[in-house]
Amino acid sequence: MARRKTPKAEEAPEALAEVLPRPLWRRALAWAGRGVMAVVVFYLFLIALYSFVPPPRNIYQWQEALRLGGIERDWVPMDQIAPEMARSVVAAEDANFCLHWGFDIEQIRAAIADGQKRGASTISQQVVKNVFLWQGRSYVRKALEAVLTPVVELMWSKERILEVYLNEAEFSEGVFGVGAAARVLFDTDAASLTPKQAARLAAVLPNPKEYNAVKPGSYVRNRAGQIISGAETIEADGRAACFETVD
Repeated sequence: MARRKTPKAEEAPEALAEVLPRPLWRRALAWAGRGVMAVVVFYLFLIALYSFVPPPRNIYQWQEALRLGGIERDWVPMDQIAPEMARSVVAAEDANFCLHWGFDIEQIRAAIADGQKRGASTISQQVVKNVFLWQGRSYVRKALEAVLTPVVELMWSKERILEVYLNEAEFSEGVFGVGAAARVLFDTDAASLTPKQAARLAAVLPNPKEYNAVKPGSYVRNRAGQIISGAETIEADGRAACFETVD
């Protein structure tokens, strides 16, 4: 009978490694790595897809549709939205939109100095939250938002980011996007919004359930006046150049 060959001393560790199963923690780590890679690929695919395809309803919109029995939501291309509307939203929500890469560091510092009593989220961050994530405050969502925002800024143009924002924002309860807002609230289309109407729509952000663009209270009227002035300012000083279409 032939003797079984005994591995040499230097070959023993390798031979044993082939026989013994990997420790459980290593297998778990390997599967976790595959999971992370799958999530990365999934989000990269969605970001690339939505750079030219309108995003579907997000989680919050589905929740509101179930709660209200339906929502109003119309997609309108950027070239069919009044320029005053785009400038008004930027002036109201993110005046340095054309100058930053997704995060407005100055506003973040100001918010921290103010004890977090003011918001510092840019339009880019809000788009990431609205399209790819969920509402609410949590460290997990904020971490994902921080990772995805620079990727969106890298893969989308500023005009595309603003176009998606204008079509995803809620302007009244159950009314999403400037197309639906113009039709439902002002009986017009997004291209025909006046500077005052555009400013009032921007003024209700980010609390459209609390404020009314059609029957504005003193806050919305005053805020709209500030937004009209701000929109004129960013047009004059070039801070609207990254999303303005030049004929």
